[in-house]
Amino acid sequence: MQSVLHAAAAVSASIPSPGWSGFDIPLPWGSLRIHAYALCILAGIIVGLWLTSVRWARRGAPEGSVWDIAIWAIPFGIIGGRLYHVVSSPDAYFGPGFDGTGDLSLIPQIQRGGLGIWGAVVLGVVGAWIGCRRAGVKLSAFVDAAAPGLLLAQAIGRWGNYFNQELFGAPTTLPWGLQIDATNPNFPAGMPADTLFHPTFLYESLWSLVGVVVLVALDRKFAFRRGRLFWLYAIYYTLGRVWIEALRIDDAEQINLFGITTRLNVWTSIFVLIAALVVFVILGLRKREEPDTPYLPGREPAAAVDGDAADGDTAVVDDSADDDDTADTADTADTDGAATAPAAVHHADSSVSDAESRDNLPENQSDGGRALAPTAAAPAVTDGESTDGTKPADEKPAAGVSGRRAVRTVPDAESTK
Repeated sequence: MQSVLHAAAAVSASIPSPGWSGFDIPLPWGSLRIHAYALCILAGIIVGLWLTSVRWARRGAPEGSVWDIAIWAIPFGIIGGRLYHVVSSPDAYFGPGFDGTGDLSLIPQIQRGGLGIWGAVVLGVVGAWIGCRRAGVKLSAFVDAAAPGLLLAQAIGRWGNYFNQELFGAPTTLPWGLQIDATNPNFPAGMPADTLFHPTFLYESLWSLVGVVVLVALDRKFAFRRGRLFWLYAIYYTLGRVWIEALRIDDAEQINLFGITTRLNVWTSIFVLIAALVVFVILGLRKREEPDTPYLPGREPAAAVDGDAADGDTAVVDDSADDDDTADTADTADTDGAATAPAAVHHADSSVSDAESRDNLPENQSDGGRALAPTAAAPAVTDGESTDGTKPADEKPAAGVSGRRAVRTVPDAESTK
């Protein structure tokens, strides 16, 4: 009696089997069945694309390019996922041992369930590569932005297995055990009708949701680039998939390696985990040699041009003189990048005559004062040696003076008395 009560209590605390698996849309020639499985997959794609578009835009990618890439990646991913499922679970399609007793017409019936994540990722990346090339962006940058979105899409899409009552785990007495209708074709033969099973769909959904938070947090802290976040996604997902896959009891190909016979997906997860870890480490050791940009080389957007001057053009020089006949100067660079002599001073300006220069000299210049000597870069305009016969002093030109050189007088011995 106690065992019966215990079983009843376990069932009452368990996850009930779904009472709904889709709905029909009436049409003039019949009806169109909309499966809950397909709705979960579609919802996962939409939400995953939303997160990817937000992250992609923050990396400076061209607006709308995520959708241009998605129209290639999504169909390729669905086809790849279906092909992997057919290869890894061939009995229903080709018969046991490929004896031809299967039903090949079931292969395109995706609504019945059966999408392998590994095939979806591999062919999805191929489609994304095509889209990235057409959009002029790097595949590595896109998959880094998409990695958390992939996990989010998987977390939502896994609920399609719940509505299809498929891909559940071994029997369990845990309070969160999953009920499966005894009349469902997926219910294991020979087991009691009240048997509870591990809700592996829920395990993987929760594992993926936690992974979204982990990837986003690590990316914010370490700013993974060059595909490293995508490989980190593969590492994280396979860590969970190994033990979740080992709980499942649905039909799958069994592979014997190293004396261990287990499901094909378990071995696939282990190999992908090892490969992803190796690639992640190698990419981390490589020195970054290219700029952190999502664009392919030569596909960057044209830089905005300010005014009529472009990079490498000679800067505009204001040579206009003010009321004190002092001209403004500017350092310029020639088109070859070599610096010109500073303050090419227009010392031979025809507008300044020798007579005018003499008129502007201070009065005590004739009392033995000395004019500034010309420099090699910009010789001064003077009247020769000073009146007392001494040589001009070697002085640098005054800053900011153009048109003629500044003159400084030095008092002689009599002036200092």
